[in-house]
Amino acid sequence: MDRKVKKVLATTMMMVVPVIGTMAADIIGKVTDAKSNEALIGATVQVDGTDFIAATDIDGNFKLTGLDSNAKYSLTIKYVAYENKKIDGVLASDQPQMISVALTPEEQTLGEVTVTGIARRNTETAMVQVAKNSPVIVNNVSAQEIGKTQDTNAGEVIRRVPGVSLIDDKFVMVRGLSQRYNNVWINGGAAPSSEADSRAFSFDLIPSAQIDNMQIVKTPSPEYPADYTGGFIVVNTKDIPAESITQVQVGGNWNTTSVFHDFTHAKGSATDFLGFDNGMRSLNGGFNASLRPIGNGGTDLTGNGLNNDWTTKSMKPFGDLKLSANIGRRWKLGRNHLGMIAALNYTNEYRTFSDMQNNQFGVYDERNDRSIYLSNSLDNQYNHNARLGAMLNLTLLTAGGNSKFQMKNIFNQLGNDRYTFRQGVDEQNNDTRSAEYYYRSRTTYNGQFTGKHTLNDDELDWSLSYSYANRNVPDRRRYLQNDALETGTIQLTTGNDISREWTKLDEHILSAAVNDKHDFDLNGWRPSIKVGAYGEYRTREYKTREFIYNWEPENNTLPADFRKSDLPTLLSNSDNFGQDKLYLLEEPNMRDNYKGHNTMGAGYLAATLPLGKLNVYAGVRYEYDKMELVTNTRDDRPSPLSHFYKYSDLFPSLNTTYKFSDKHQLRLSYGKTVNRPEFREVSPSVFYDFDLAADVKGNTELTPCYVQNLDLRYEFYPSRGELISVALFYKYFDAPIEWTYTLSGGNRLIYSYTNADHANNYGIEVDIKKELSFIGLPNFSWSFNGALIKSRVNFSGNALMENRPMQGQSPYLVNTGIFYKNEKLQLDAALLYNRIGKRIIGVGRSEGTTSGNEALRVPDSYEMPRDVLDLSVSKKFGTHWEVKANIRDILAQRVYYKEFVTATLNDGTTKKVEQITRSFKPGRNIGLSITYKL
Repeated sequence: MDRKVKKVLATTMMMVVPVIGTMAADIIGKVTDAKSNEALIGATVQVDGTDFIAATDIDGNFKLTGLDSNAKYSLTIKYVAYENKKIDGVLASDQPQMISVALTPEEQTLGEVTVTGIARRNTETAMVQVAKNSPVIVNNVSAQEIGKTQDTNAGEVIRRVPGVSLIDDKFVMVRGLSQRYNNVWINGGAAPSSEADSRAFSFDLIPSAQIDNMQIVKTPSPEYPADYTGGFIVVNTKDIPAESITQVQVGGNWNTTSVFHDFTHAKGSATDFLGFDNGMRSLNGGFNASLRPIGNGGTDLTGNGLNNDWTTKSMKPFGDLKLSANIGRRWKLGRNHLGMIAALNYTNEYRTFSDMQNNQFGVYDERNDRSIYLSNSLDNQYNHNARLGAMLNLTLLTAGGNSKFQMKNIFNQLGNDRYTFRQGVDEQNNDTRSAEYYYRSRTTYNGQFTGKHTLNDDELDWSLSYSYANRNVPDRRRYLQNDALETGTIQLTTGNDISREWTKLDEHILSAAVNDKHDFDLNGWRPSIKVGAYGEYRTREYKTREFIYNWEPENNTLPADFRKSDLPTLLSNSDNFGQDKLYLLEEPNMRDNYKGHNTMGAGYLAATLPLGKLNVYAGVRYEYDKMELVTNTRDDRPSPLSHFYKYSDLFPSLNTTYKFSDKHQLRLSYGKTVNRPEFREVSPSVFYDFDLAADVKGNTELTPCYVQNLDLRYEFYPSRGELISVALFYKYFDAPIEWTYTLSGGNRLIYSYTNADHANNYGIEVDIKKELSFIGLPNFSWSFNGALIKSRVNFSGNALMENRPMQGQSPYLVNTGIFYKNEKLQLDAALLYNRIGKRIIGVGRSEGTTSGNEALRVPDSYEMPRDVLDLSVSKKFGTHWEVKANIRDILAQRVYYKEFVTATLNDGTTKKVEQITRSFKPGRNIGLSITYKL
């Protein structure tokens, strides 16, 4: 099992933390499930008649130290729900031999058991049991599964879940529903949005090595906020270690389209390699600084802290660097136990996308049987990504295990330095040449202080959480040249075609929760009641500032042919700056800035009613939500105006489970949920997206969407670590919020949000986890999950919109994998396959009618299916070394985004046309890492 814990830990820290010493004689071994051969974590191994005791680690391994050399001992091994096992005559030695212990599950059916201490949830077996015993429909991913796949971040991990897919490799879609319909908590606290233009948590921010387990709740439940419909995603980072451990990993990755190829980049700051800008791209005096003016109302290009180097350089990356280290410790403080996990991780990578098609189309010209290009471009894009992450988790377990206190902290910093050069033709058939210099840093922090207490018939838990997200885009620079003034001569047309922009987003979330479960014993009938309260305050501030270049049309002292010169060279030469040369004009855009404050208070009441083979979990949740959006009414000065959005709702839910036997059960669930507009979506703020070549703006008239959810799932558990399930689901949306675009004057696209009339979403999911010993393959296991999904969103009475599938919804998803595990050889391998059906990425638009009153439309844009095949292998050498290798996206199929047109030609025949809106090769990734465990 891979502990791939990404952290580079200083030697100083190792000296501060006590390391368990070893003496002359040891006993080492491994504890597994006798049937499934899964490692058992947290099993206790005790030397009879002594105080020597050890707990098995994440791989099921244990070590007893400080024993008499060459003496023989009797061991007793215990694990909850397994038969105890005793082994006599075990020899302690300074070079001990590994002993294998296989425990047999107890045959009798257990009643309700309260286990105090640490419940391990980082193995496949444990998480299958969690899903089995959960009152709601849930899918889980454990650290053990992550180790098999060698996924590097939470986004790659979660795409293995049934019904889950990703957009842009980081935004999660559950059951075909876009990221806005999902909610994310980290360690029991709300996660802030990492994006400026939507409610979307970027899952690529969390390294997989920090994850203990992930749970995706798919049915409404009263203890969770009601603002989710696709899935409520709970990310839990690593907990108290099973044993003291220190581990270091060094690795590399080679992308076949990037390494050893020319990589173009602009000047960066000295700290870019750490994921943040050191101020090189900032304005002197900060974001709101008053910049040095010049006499004509413009701003001087010198003396304001501006980086005026527009030139680019070329290099050939050798490969990507990945470093990590982690340390885990356990201490005994009297009768209490204290555990710590600390971790650091670092990644530095390069990605090149060459000859990337990037096109926009108007209505197909049926008369002349040809596509109408609004733009027809070819991009070369170069990305340098740096990530720095850290985690520190402390757990205190009190005497007797009745109380557990935890403090969890997770910090991640991600920087993206991107240069894009674009050549093509615009809608006026002008040859164009443009470039974007783009740097974005993202910071996230999540901290929680929690407590869990077992008090006779009550289970009480509480939490205090704080989350922070920052998205900083300093000095985004763009230029455009074309031959509009002189055919065949590329030159600068206007100063508006050179711009510089600063944007900054800060979001803070404070939340608190308390839950209490009380168990009753009414003459043998044991129902329970659960009550809880939740409060959350969220605040966000978004600021932007933009400048364009200008020069005097007459009496300037610029070179005579400056419009036709190489722009990066012209813009980098300080001799070209001044009152009678190039200077800046600020484009006042105070209306694009906004602040938001959101307060939510919630309470719930739920009851668990065991009725023989039927278990009923029913409840109701009340939520009061108040959002204040503060925008400006003028562009040239602060002119705040508050808009208030208040909601007060009850959300009932019912989850039932009928157990035919211990292995077979049927679930039926119903619940009401909501999808409320976010700050950005109701803000009139406008942002230009270079990739879309379009503006993005909000809609102040958005209203909440209420959703009715119905689920039916059959589950079969052949053994403790195996699962076969089939689920049906149906969802009705009364006013879904959709991402659409329209055409403004000048044929410029504007993306925005709108409420549709209603929508339906339904489908089937299959999930299989099965070991293959029953067909003669004892070291092999197989996982499969797939989904068939259909949706329809309706725009009644809106002639400009066409009824269609929901944006982002795939009609099918497939994930499958074959896993090989050889304990004797300490060898693991996995072959994984993923495919999603074509889904709408860009929503089509209407552009009027023909003379025959037939609609003229630009069709929807689809992301096309592609096959993704991954191979990973890991091999341990003794107890200290492990080598891991992987090839990701072996097939490296080209990524396509297309529009599909059915054209009626002049002769009355029809023709199906495919128009490529975007296309690029992502390349194949080859990774290698070495782990050393002290």
